[in-house]
Amino acid sequence: MRLLNDTIQKIKEPDYSLAQKAKEKLDNLTKPQGSLGRLEEIAKHVVIITGNLQPQLKNKVIFTMAADHGVVAEGVSAFPKEVTPQMVYNFIRGGAAINVLARHVGSRVVVIDMGVGVDLERHPGLTIKKIGYGTKNMVQGPAMSKEEAIASIEGGIEVFEAEYNKGIDIIGIGDMGIGNTTPSAAIASILTGKSVEEIVGRGTGLDDAGLARKVTVIKKALKVNVPLATDALDVLSKVDGFEIGGLTGVILAAVARKIPVVIDGFISTAAALIAFTLKPEVKECMITAHCSPEKGHKLMLAHMGLRPLLDFDMRLGEGTGAALGMSIIEASIRILTEMATFQSAGVSERADKESP
Repeated sequence: MRLLNDTIQKIKEPDYSLAQKAKEKLDNLTKPQGSLGRLEEIAKHVVIITGNLQPQLKNKVIFTMAADHGVVAEGVSAFPKEVTPQMVYNFIRGGAAINVLARHVGSRVVVIDMGVGVDLERHPGLTIKKIGYGTKNMVQGPAMSKEEAIASIEGGIEVFEAEYNKGIDIIGIGDMGIGNTTPSAAIASILTGKSVEEIVGRGTGLDDAGLARKVTVIKKALKVNVPLATDALDVLSKVDGFEIGGLTGVILAAVARKIPVVIDGFISTAAALIAFTLKPEVKECMITAHCSPEKGHKLMLAHMGLRPLLDFDMRLGEGTGAALGMSIIEASIRILTEMATFQSAGVSERADKESP
């Protein structure tokens, strides 16, 4: 618990004083003021997060965390749990969508076993932080103990710190875990106060019967466990997953280091919501890459006051949306740091501009 508490204590409100300086710089570039819209907003946001008027986003890292879920036994997923370890092997071989998109944006992918249900073969591209062999079935009681919940968050902090020492300018977070939209939906319902029916979606492709079963399962889990909406660790332990806890730790650690965090989809946003409940200031360092078709995603984002960059109907996870988001964020920073000013380019400014 000490590592978690120490990390949370390091998180402070960002320095907003640089926002005006960033705006002045953007306004003096060779373009009409504000003409690049959200790109300019994003650039200012990154300046505020990093505390640097000349931020560089050379070292990009996507953390993809994997774990299994006991609630899969209730028939809440269209895919069998064996897919989780199979996809982890696909990640470390470089053949998954996240690998392709990460290569496209120049990011390295860090794959972490937070709680896959089997022992995975050792590989240089795989980090083992296994808390357990999947969570317990949350319909029958807590998904994990409070000690395991804390361990999952602290495992995420440790993973981030190990990579930070290699150089990080921006991170994205992603997930892999068959059945993990179910605990994520439970988290969303508890922490936003919305009904289960308003939150729950089809995940990886449930039919109508599967969707109804998923709603029933989550309602039963909430009735059995009675999670406390004011206690993020209680929520995490009762209905969450090891990979979601790990991603929560990565977010907290990155924010403590003033590193921009690019949030992926529904599961990553559930982790962001846990982090936000632990320390609301983390919101200021998070950038939402996209909004998935999963019903509860918009509600979670609205609860935190976050606005997505993209709406591409993506629902894969893995960090794929975060990778695309990084590309846009880097474009905004290149505008800020590489574009010529009116003075340096010898371009006339608008005639009605006031003199300094």
